[in-house]
Amino acid sequence: MNWCKAIIIFGAATFAAGLASGSSPAFAQTFQTYRCADGSQFIVGFFRSDRRAHLQIDGKAVTLGKRLALSGSRYSGGGVTLKITRAGTTVKHGKRPATACEQI
Repeated sequence: MNWCKAIIIFGAATFAAGLASGSSPAFAQTFQTYRCADGSQFIVGFFRSDRRAHLQIDGKAVTLGKRLALSGSRYSGGGVTLKITRAGTTVKHGKRPATACEQI
């Protein structure tokens, strides 16, 4: 009986330590704000447990699926394409041409 209690206590302590360290998927998120050369601005969110990019552009929320890219990362969906490479970030929205963007 004592061995069983020790395992339960150890498991509970490990779980609590994991939550305190922020390793829970609920805490693993990144939000970035960008300003583009054409004057547009957007916010993109990335979550560790989700391969998609969640974008807020022109007052609308768009979820972009991760696509195959030769270099960097490319996400697209809902008429929006987001490319993030070492050279920089571009966004193509609707029928507008792709424009360079900087993180602010």
